[in-house]
Amino acid sequence: MDLLTPAKDPRPRAAPAPALFPPAVRERWAGHGEVHAHHGEIVQGVFHSADGTIEHGLVTLPCTLYGSRARFRPLRAGPLTVEPGDRTRARTAARLTLDALGRTGWGGSIRIESTVPLRWGCGSSTTDVLATIRAVADAFDATVEPAWIARLAVASETASDSLMFGQERAVLFAQRRGSVLADLGGPLPRVHVLGFNTENNRGVETLALPTIPYSDWEVEAFQPILGLLRRAIEQQDPVLLGRVATASAEINQRHRPKRHMPQLMRLAREVGAVGVQVAHSGTVAGFLFAPGRGMAERVARARAGVTRLGLPCWEFTTDRAAPPEATP
Repeated sequence: MDLLTPAKDPRPRAAPAPALFPPAVRERWAGHGEVHAHHGEIVQGVFHSADGTIEHGLVTLPCTLYGSRARFRPLRAGPLTVEPGDRTRARTAARLTLDALGRTGWGGSIRIESTVPLRWGCGSSTTDVLATIRAVADAFDATVEPAWIARLAVASETASDSLMFGQERAVLFAQRRGSVLADLGGPLPRVHVLGFNTENNRGVETLALPTIPYSDWEVEAFQPILGLLRRAIEQQDPVLLGRVATASAEINQRHRPKRHMPQLMRLAREVGAVGVQVAHSGTVAGFLFAPGRGMAERVARARAGVTRLGLPCWEFTTDRAAPPEATP
C-alpha cells in the first residue's frame, strides 16, 4: 500500500471532539491513537455503485460519548503483544500496519483503553482497530490517508464502519470492501439523540451476523432514500435526516427485528422526534430531535416513555457529547 500524505483541505474544520481520556504519557509510549465511537447508522442497505454493481453500504452516526485509545511501543525484534489479551483484531491491525509501513519482523506492545460497550453496535471492535492503526503509524511519524486506514481495518476485522473519515464529510461506505461508494458532500445535519439499548444492556456478536439478503424492491427503495439523504446534507435539514433514518430502520426491522420497535416508533411520533435510527447490526437505537425551541420538553417526554419500557437512556448531539446518563 502507498502511504500518501493527504492534500491540505481548505474547507473549514469542525471543532475537535472532547477528549475521552487523560493526556497520554509520551515518555513510555512512542505511538498514540484515539477514536470516538458511533451509535449505529443513519442508513444501511444496498446501493448502486459507480460501475453498476450492487454494494452493501452504510452511513455512520458519530457518537462522542464513547471511544478507544491505543498506545504502542515498538520493538525492532520480538513478539507483538496486546493488552487486554482478547483484543485480537487490534493485534492483527498492528501486524498489518507494521508490514505496510515496511517494518516486517518488528514487534512491540499495544495497550488499549476503551469505554465503548461491547456487542451493542457502537463500534467497539472498529474503534480498537482504528486507534491501533493510528498508534502504530504515529510511532513511526507516518501520515496516512483515511482510505488507507479503511482497507487495513476491513482486513483486520472483516467489516468496519466509516469512523476513519471523521465528521466533516459524511460518506456512504462499503463496510466489507473498505471503500467509499459516495462522498455525500458535507457533514450530517446537527441532531440531538436520545439513545437506548433495545435489549436492556445485552448485546449481540455483530461481526458474526451474515449479510442481509434484501429483496429486489428493497434494493430499489434504498435509491430514493439515498437521494433524500443527499438533500438533507445539502440543506442541513434534521427533519429530512430523520425521515431517512426511520425508513432505513423500518426496512431493516424486517430482517433484524428489535424489541419494542412498534411502541418506540409510536412514541417517537407522539413526542415530536424527527426520526428513529438504529444500529443495524447491534442493539442500540435512538430518537433524533431537531435542535431548537421546545426540544428539551420533547426529549424529556421521550425519556419518560423509554424508561417505562425498562430501557436505559443517554443523550448526545452529533457535534458534541454530554455525559451518559443511565435511566434507573
